[in-house]
Amino acid sequence: MHTAKTILMNLRDNPFQKKKILIIGDVMLDAYIWGKVDRISPEAPVPVVSVEKRESRMGGAANVALNVSALGSTAVLAAVLGDDDKASQFENLLSEKGMPKNGLLKSTDRITTTKFRVIGNNVQMLRVDEEIDSPLPADLQKEFTLHVQSLIDSNGFDAIIFEDYDKGVIDAALIESVVSTASKHNIPVLVDPKKRNFLQYKNVTVFKPNLKELRDALNKEIPDEMDDLAAFCEEFRQKQNIRYLLLTLGERGMLLCHHENGKPGYIHMPTRVRKVADVSGAGDTVIAVAALALAAGATAQEMAEWSNIAAGIVCEYVGVVPVDQERFLKSLSGSRE
Repeated sequence: MHTAKTILMNLRDNPFQKKKILIIGDVMLDAYIWGKVDRISPEAPVPVVSVEKRESRMGGAANVALNVSALGSTAVLAAVLGDDDKASQFENLLSEKGMPKNGLLKSTDRITTTKFRVIGNNVQMLRVDEEIDSPLPADLQKEFTLHVQSLIDSNGFDAIIFEDYDKGVIDAALIESVVSTASKHNIPVLVDPKKRNFLQYKNVTVFKPNLKELRDALNKEIPDEMDDLAAFCEEFRQKQNIRYLLLTLGERGMLLCHHENGKPGYIHMPTRVRKVADVSGAGDTVIAVAALALAAGATAQEMAEWSNIAAGIVCEYVGVVPVDQERFLKSLSGSRE
């Protein structure tokens, strides 16, 4: 394994490549209808969109996988899909990207989560969600847990990510099972949480909520001043036995709370974005880069700083896009000068 000091000595050799990352969570299909609007419907006071293009993309936890793949590593998605046409579309999109499908589990008990967006004159006019977000039935949850355990035991992952969208695939039993197995194999576990399982993620390596998720899950007033916010997060970090709490703060950057050299501490990193075009998907980039950084042997501070740089890059693009490898590596090189 690389040491922290030597990881970025030669950026011609991408330190984030040739890793294998397991991403457990809720995947979805993002379906788009693009068109032109030049009249109002005679049936109701709504615009008529004349369809010009249709497009489908992988969404949810799959965007984390796309970021991992964009940096030259292998991303295995562990998720439950319906046994339906949308699942076939999702698998085809995976194949087009050259990404493995062995982590996917199909079931007639579910439908594949699909978000339909209607865009007229480059403006989103409507979104229609088709999903089941209740917890998996007990027998399916048991099957999925065993499926994930088998993946971990047989694939030699460098890191595991929980990418939770509260769609029912992840539950407390799965979390406990994966964390226990990962501990035995010395695999870091990183979490991008949502409200339903927020307090179930204990004994993990990195826990990465945003400010709204932290506030909603704990139902408490969150301090604004950085020292007070760090103290608040440190108390939560200790209670949950989390090694690193990485709180994303939007335009204020990131806050890393940790316990190193026998004492707690925190690091505040201002945002690295130059011109914000769209913040969509930035959190997915953060958790992907954090996992790859730890897999490469980075320190906690390096992990956070590199994730922050990557998030800044993707925020300069419109839409959900994975981080650009060449630009990211150049930015890392510049950050050391």
